[in-house]
Amino acid sequence: MCLHVIFFIYMRHFLPVFASILTFSSLATSSLTMALPTPEISRVLLVQKLDCSNPENLPQQSMNRCAELSYQQADKKLNQVYKQLTAKLEAPRVKKLVAAQQAWIKFRDASCKFESSEVEGGTMEPLLFYGCLTRTTKERTKSLQ
Repeated sequence: MCLHVIFFIYMRHFLPVFASILTFSSLATSSLTMALPTPEISRVLLVQKLDCSNPENLPQQSMNRCAELSYQQADKKLNQVYKQLTAKLEAPRVKKLVAAQQAWIKFRDASCKFESSEVEGGTMEPLLFYGCLTRTTKERTKSLQ
């Protein structure tokens, strides 16, 4: 069978599932139901909202996801502050800030990889890594403010 035909058949079944997952991946929804796209499978999956308000009582995988979400929020705030600052600066200073920020990102990532290497390969590694990213990103945000 031609490789293109196999790819087409695979993608015809995979894409609807993938699109459904992307569509329903919002954490703001308390619960969702998603019907699987194949008629042979009539099950309905229930997707529950991840509650990060008390992450200590969650399974490790959920704790890791909450740490990642916390970092994403901190990074978003940093980007907002960074854009506000660059709008106020003259071109020569913006160029220096860009260079400083790029160096800081490399340092932050390397430092957090080192910090989380204490449990490298373990289930807590992402938790420590994202926790470090969040902490250092918040510190950088304060510094830029």
